[in-house]
Amino acid sequence: MNAEDSAGEPAEHARFAAYLVELEQVADADEIELVGGVLADPDPVMARAAVVRHLDRRAERLCHGPAWEEWAEAMARAVVRHPFLVRRLQEWSLFRAVTLRLPWNPGDLLASSDWLQLRTAAGSSPEALGVLAESGRTKRIRNTARANLTGRVKG
Repeated sequence: MNAEDSAGEPAEHARFAAYLVELEQVADADEIELVGGVLADPDPVMARAAVVRHLDRRAERLCHGPAWEEWAEAMARAVVRHPFLVRRLQEWSLFRAVTLRLPWNPGDLLASSDWLQLRTAAGSSPEALGVLAESGRTKRIRNTARANLTGRVKG
């Protein structure tokens, strides 16, 4: 983007981009405070979009490691007033349980969003693939799960 493009850019677009940079560079100790500040932005839709992007990036990095529990608990407190963000964090916790072969409930997976079902259908948990191949919400989810389940059997 050149200077002429950014001059006509809406203020919330510029703030969104700035928030993404800040959230990507924030120190762990300051992360929750920054998330709270972003969520206090006067444009709640833009603020939640920035935080969900950050949440997804961080969860991707942390979900298989020991830092997950503490981070997820702190993030849950930070997003408690934002149902979409709460749900996304819960779905990341379910994804973590499935991929690490921790206890999880098939009903929770079937009640989850298309986002989580598709992400899980692309994985390698035989139990989750079986659940989604049979009862995933969309044809794409069912087909992806079947293909990965078949690939596991052949491989």
